[in-house]
Amino acid sequence: MTLRVIQALGSGRPGGAENMFTRLCVGLHASALDQLVLARFNEDRFAALRAGGVEPVELPFGGLFDFSTGRGFRRAIADFSPHVVLTWMNRATRFCPAKVRNHPFVHAARMGGYYDMKYYRQCDHLVGNTRDLRDYFVREGWPAEKSHYLPNFIDARPAPAVERVSVDTPPDVPLVLALGRLHTNKAFDVLIHALADLPGVWLWIAGSGPEEVALKTLAAKLDVTNRVRFLGWRNDIAALLAACDVLAVPSRHEPLGNVVLEGWAHRVPVVAADAVGPAALIADRESGLLIAKDDTSALVKALRQVIDDHQLGDSLVSGGAAAYEADFTEAAVCRHYLDFFHQVAAP
Repeated sequence: MTLRVIQALGSGRPGGAENMFTRLCVGLHASALDQLVLARFNEDRFAALRAGGVEPVELPFGGLFDFSTGRGFRRAIADFSPHVVLTWMNRATRFCPAKVRNHPFVHAARMGGYYDMKYYRQCDHLVGNTRDLRDYFVREGWPAEKSHYLPNFIDARPAPAVERVSVDTPPDVPLVLALGRLHTNKAFDVLIHALADLPGVWLWIAGSGPEEVALKTLAAKLDVTNRVRFLGWRNDIAALLAACDVLAVPSRHEPLGNVVLEGWAHRVPVVAADAVGPAALIADRESGLLIAKDDTSALVKALRQVIDDHQLGDSLVSGGAAAYEADFTEAAVCRHYLDFFHQVAAP
């Protein structure tokens, strides 16, 4: 039997879960699997899917008065007759029909955060990208045998380093990189405070979001604007990592921490706050340095250690690469997903 799977994403914005959706769809394209991809339009995402051989079907995944997405979703199920439908996050899950006559399927939902479980009651299985998320499902009353942990993977292809001069940065200064949405959860304010106590160190922040003005105002107040570069949302993560000396993940709230995997895969030492995701991934002083959340002094100390102690940095790089190769490569994660689909598939 050739397994047929629909994957559906209702988000149009860029983000970690959205990027993982694209990577998994492309990664599974070459497997022994028939796959149909339903997605809200995003130019970069559709281009990446098509470049990987996947032709997505566009659905609006709109608001309260969007009646066409439900009809389109139901028609896709009737035409494709999937064994499994995997919906990503709240919106796609809400639009998935509970059943389609003469076309039985198993509905699994993939969650990348501690979402309100009311959106998922119609599902047959739940997938979390951390073990703690799987445990959260069970704590919220979901059956343990229908709660699953399937990890993420990232694009590990190397790229030439971004030329520092192109970002108005001296070529020989210590450079810290931070990646993510400009949101209070990411604690980039703590990182900018730390930079004020790290003379001679420069910082790139790649991301966009609601805290951009506040962060730029803070940088000006602390007189570090000349050493901070706000890069906006970027798709050249490998090239940015190749240009930096340390990857900082100061998040107050981080269910997984794809960015940790990025650092590991691209052989950059990682300094992270002990939010749930990074704390579960990182073995302190082996695959990264862990510090307490919202502790500016500890962040300053850890960054200074990695910048000044090249032997420590090399050791963290080796430990991170080993952790990545053991559990988080594309081949390993795609294999886990295929095993999961076969395990739960409707006959």
